[in-house]
Amino acid sequence: MSGIYGNRPILPIGKPINTEKPAARPSSSTSSTSFDKVFQQELNNQSEVKFSKHAIERLQSRNISLSEQDINKINNAVNKAAEKGVKEALIMMGNTAFIANIPNRTVITAATEDNLKESVFTNIDGAVII
Repeated sequence: MSGIYGNRPILPIGKPINTEKPAARPSSSTSSTSFDKVFQQELNNQSEVKFSKHAIERLQSRNISLSEQDINKINNAVNKAAEKGVKEALIMMGNTAFIANIPNRTVITAATEDNLKESVFTNIDGAVII
């Protein structure tokens, strides 16, 4: 705003001017430590396989239960597929099949032996048998 006061800011009437020093900013070591912690958590979250809502519904409706060891096997299969440049993979574990989006590290769906009979899998470019 300019005018009779030139380029000086016009302060609202009745508001006191804050003459206190601004609060000290956190030191860069505190900020970087916090950032490093958050960054590492994100890396850990990205390295773990996720299950889409659809996959969770299929696991429940088809009575497929996974142990922590099973999830680790699926995670390793996703890692192997990623190393080979696979985008969409069929992961066979025993008599259960999983379709996973490898770049997103997400299991899209799951099926058991009963659901696999006469099935055709499309849009996959790799398979991992575990």
